[in-house]
Amino acid sequence: QVQLVESGGGSVQPGGSLRLSCAASGSIFSISDMGWYRQAPGKGLAWVAAISSGGSTHYADSVKGRFTISRDNAKNTVYLQMNSLKPEDTAVYYCYGDIFPTGGGEVQRYWGQGTQVTVSS
Repeated sequence: QVQLVESGGGSVQPGGSLRLSCAASGSIFSISDMGWYRQAPGKGLAWVAAISSGGSTHYADSVKGRFTISRDNAKNTVYLQMNSLKPEDTAVYYCYGDIFPTGGGEVQRYWGQGTQVTVSS
């Protein structure tokens, strides 16, 4: 079994910063891409950022220049540093990992449980 556990959400004022973490554990052979989605109140799931196993990063236009995605391959952990937060960044943030399980088999996407980020004055 594979689990992704998120941490680091919370409440912050506009202009503030938060850092999200997402650690994968369990029967993992290797991890390809990792990343983040978010779901704002009353809206659908929106992709935020992604990082390859080699460290290539990609961002949604709405967060480019404010958010930074990184990963520690030794710890199977992905991070999202969020700076200059805006009220429109308020959402539940979900991490994912495209994981090859031990014992062989095809890559599967696993999801974290979600963590709430609220930006409000």
